[in-house]
Amino acid sequence: MNTQELIITWATPVFFLLIGIELVVAKLRGREAYASNDAINSIGLGVISQLVGVFSKLLTIGIYAWCVEHLALFALPDNNLLVWIGALLLYDLCYYWLHRAGHRVNILWAAHVVHHQSERYNLSTALRQTGSGVLLGWLFYLPLAVLGVPLKVFVIVALIDLLYQFWVHTEQIGRLGWFDRVFCSPSNHRAHHAVNDRYLDRNYGGILIVWDRLFGTFVEEDDNDPPVYGTRSPLRSWNPLWANAEVYWHTAVDAWHARRWRDKLLVWLKPPGWRPADVAARYPKPAFAMPVERFDPPLSRPLKLYVLVQFALLLGMTTQFLGMAGTASLPALLGYAAYLVAGLCVIGALMEGRRWAPWAEAVRVLATAAVPLLGGRWFGVPHLDGHLALAIAAVFGLSAVALPWLRPSSARVGMAAASPESATASPR
Repeated sequence: MNTQELIITWATPVFFLLIGIELVVAKLRGREAYASNDAINSIGLGVISQLVGVFSKLLTIGIYAWCVEHLALFALPDNNLLVWIGALLLYDLCYYWLHRAGHRVNILWAAHVVHHQSERYNLSTALRQTGSGVLLGWLFYLPLAVLGVPLKVFVIVALIDLLYQFWVHTEQIGRLGWFDRVFCSPSNHRAHHAVNDRYLDRNYGGILIVWDRLFGTFVEEDDNDPPVYGTRSPLRSWNPLWANAEVYWHTAVDAWHARRWRDKLLVWLKPPGWRPADVAARYPKPAFAMPVERFDPPLSRPLKLYVLVQFALLLGMTTQFLGMAGTASLPALLGYAAYLVAGLCVIGALMEGRRWAPWAEAVRVLATAAVPLLGGRWFGVPHLDGHLALAIAAVFGLSAVALPWLRPSSARVGMAAASPESATASPR
């Protein structure tokens, strides 16, 4: 496990502790800060982002390391405080421009949209991260490599910038006076996540909000126009794979339908919501209207408890996955990652009330029980302790036994969850 993964692994319990504190504070104030389905979906997307990160180091770290070795203009030391401070400031500036481009260039929005899909705003939203941002995001940080910022410094300041942004995703902290004028704060970032006209495409700063003030993208939160969260094309799904793919899919469909080759390219490079005139005429989409209710398919209490337990087990397995990332074989890692993603997808389908979901879940838990019991092995663990194998088999065997007694809420009429393809509004 490298330094970055180690720090994130150790920080994870702190994240969940703070989420628990936020939940208690909101309850004491009589506010509804969390919904279990939304929080599970957000944290699950964070899990997928971490899984992808294990396989994308060649892109995110390898390219940077090559560039700083072959293209650096200066040989900056990694033991100089000024180098660290300068690197953090420069990284935050680069992050500002990546973040801004992520809202103004559709192919970058297709990755960044994941972070904005939640219709609630709480600390679990901070963990809601894209799985495809590694494809192009690294380009924006190459100036640090060209200036000679050492790889070690780059990795640490990137982590500092990322970890800082966790705490600003809350409604439980109000205005902070002078702090709001200099730093990214909960108030400033609430405005960034809102779909209200006044807040759209504002407040991109990661640590410093000064960048937004300098480049004309700052807006102050207005109590007379409270933020409404989500995107202008609601996801309306708890499927984490669809969450990562939705804008790519809709953009590809528009590119396919476009008659001119120029438009087939521009649909990826223009701002989100732009469509070729011929495509908009033949395949119109409804205009955006402020949402009046959140996506929240009803779930029976026993099924909700079951989903929470299974999700907690998947989180435990994710911790094991990250711990063995540096030692296990590539096939074992790929198999384990596929298992975890499939589990998250099935849990999402259970929360949506999909008819096939209980059958898929039965297959998943029975296979999870059978593999260690019959084979005496687990992903990356060729010789599993007999007692541990029995424990795994017992937990997931009991899960399979419980499934026939778990039913979706009787309040659900038909299919409460809209199909992925039903999200037809503007992709913002």
